[in-house]
Amino acid sequence: MSENSSSGSRGEQFQAAEREAAKQRLLAQAGPMKSRDPAGLFRVHSETRKNRERWASAAHRRRTCYRERSAGWRYVVRYDLRDAGQSTFVDPDAPAYDLRDLVTDAAELLVALELRGTHVVGLGVGGLVAQLLALDHPDQVASLTLISTRPVAPGPVDLDLPDHTPEMMAEMFGRPEPDWTDRDSVIDYMAGAARLMSGTRGFDEADARVGAGLVFDRAGRTAKAQRASHLGSMFAAVDCRPRWRERLGEIAVPTLVVHGDEDPFFPYGNGVALAEEIPGAALLTLRGIGQGLPRRAWPVAVEALLRHTS
Repeated sequence: MSENSSSGSRGEQFQAAEREAAKQRLLAQAGPMKSRDPAGLFRVHSETRKNRERWASAAHRRRTCYRERSAGWRYVVRYDLRDAGQSTFVDPDAPAYDLRDLVTDAAELLVALELRGTHVVGLGVGGLVAQLLALDHPDQVASLTLISTRPVAPGPVDLDLPDHTPEMMAEMFGRPEPDWTDRDSVIDYMAGAARLMSGTRGFDEADARVGAGLVFDRAGRTAKAQRASHLGSMFAAVDCRPRWRERLGEIAVPTLVVHGDEDPFFPYGNGVALAEEIPGAALLTLRGIGQGLPRRAWPVAVEALLRHTS
């Protein structure tokens, strides 16, 4: 065996061991899937580290479980995209992966967990991953729920789709950035950012501050790592080619689109386009809600999700 093939074999063995270790960590937290369990929900988070951190807090777990138990049970798998939460963290200025790598990660995780026919829920950039998972790995997806997302990649938007609102962009990026190594400064800054994103009915300052603090405590200690963790700046450089909007008509699973009508980041017209271009898709409009799924929207959104995945 040549030196190159030997080193390649060792690399493949290492990657396989890493995947198995990740699988065992997930199973240790979630427990094995049982035949009597209801349909599984596979939740693909948005672009920044803060999303999983918020859902991992004890308060959020209790409230979420209460809502889900009140109407039905679902086996839920939540995982972090690369560069998010506690997943592998690389140089945010030069991410060595593309959008299709994130889709492959999701598909391989479903295989590792021995899950088939899963109800996939994608939020924000996670919604981009979810769309491509349904297109490129249709046998792994039983239904699709797309929350606060759009049918094209980050960057210049199609002319018929609304882009980030100028008011939000001016306010968000016109403000002086905080000292990314100072916890209180970062929490104040991110709570202000959450207010900009939330719409007239979606902002909860206590939740925003708790979420920002959790991210700060678990992200890297350098200013660059903190900035990338909170703003998701690494995804601005991710290669998302080729386009997939023209393929949305190929999605053959039941699809629910959930979108706030005051979303300034991926404005409401993006959700409308998804619902129109995916065959048979339903659109749930959250009145007065911006980006994401704030606590105020949980009663109607969770009920719709449970009906959709029944």
